Amino acid sequence: MTTVRDAAGTIGSARSPEDLFGTAASDSATRQAARRRYHQLAQLVHPDHAGGTAGDSAAFARLAELYREWLALGTETFDLIGAHGRYTVGALHATGSVADVYLARSEHVVKIPRRAAANRLLAGERNALRDIAAVADDHPWLRPYFPALADTVDHHDPATGEHRTINVLGALTGEFVTLDDVRIAYPEGLDPRDYAWMHRRLLRCLAGAALANWVHTAISPANVLIHPRLHGVVLAGWSFATRPGTPAAATLGFLGHPPEIRTAVRPETDVYLAHRLMLTMLGDRAPDPLRAFASGCLQADPRLRPDAASLLGEFDDLLDRLYGKRRFRPFALTKGQ
Repeated sequence: MTTVRDAAGTIGSARSPEDLFGTAASDSATRQAARRRYHQLAQLVHPDHAGGTAGDSAAFARLAELYREWLALGTETFDLIGAHGRYTVGALHATGSVADVYLARSEHVVKIPRRAAANRLLAGERNALRDIAAVADDHPWLRPYFPALADTVDHHDPATGEHRTINVLGALTGEFVTLDDVRIAYPEGLDPRDYAWMHRRLLRCLAGAALANWVHTAISPANVLIHPRLHGVVLAGWSFATRPGTPAAATLGFLGHPPEIRTAVRPETDVYLAHRLMLTMLGDRAPDPLRAFASGCLQADPRLRPDAASLLGEFDDLLDRLYGKRRFRPFALTKGQ
């Protein structure tokens, strides 16, 4: 399926969510396949990509509705007991590289490793988030940029006999979306004036992580959440968090890491990844001065890259030269996204 007309026809002829996404199931592989299918169709019929016709808008909205219905099908609840409470777990919310994130009725999400071997990675996430929270006690401006660790659950899986350590996090749902979602909404790249506030807040987040002596190592579109209306940014997905001076706890094969990733990461590793992300999000819309700015942060030798804290002032100066006095720009995704 390669044309807008074919995709819109497929969506229009679907009488149920299963017609598009197959039989509902809770296993990760089925959920990932459905998400890929959704993204493929969404890219074809999205109004900005398809020319903005009313028919394409209707197909896009219908696709989103069917996908939401499919995610809700066959959801069974179960209870987990942590150190600070009981959590009734329901629908799958997101699928990560090593863990699945489920919604809980207590306005939390629970992050469950798919394999016991990933327990150590979720332990790294807990350690990083605790240290960052401690630093945020002295630097309160940091708190909004990170997930809040609420609890830990030690769980014995009776089906497999495996022991899992589960992280309970404050829910970042509602209006939050990932930069993956933003890429679907803006397939030709974001207006740099819109991405400016996202990148600036991401730099502040990285400055905070460096204060806590942690390196994220997995800054990707799926791990950066934004709140379009309030211009909020949260860096999620801390399972691969690593102390400076050591090899990354794990790597994402698709990400394009800097050379030091397998030897000794440092805060400038995250600076590298954040600026690869910038170029990904802007695409061909990136002006030459922003490309030059990113290039200075993509040098192979991490000692030649600036740190996130010092970049904040430089980035503001660049934005002033490019766009003049800063002002609030409303940002939104297309209805149904």
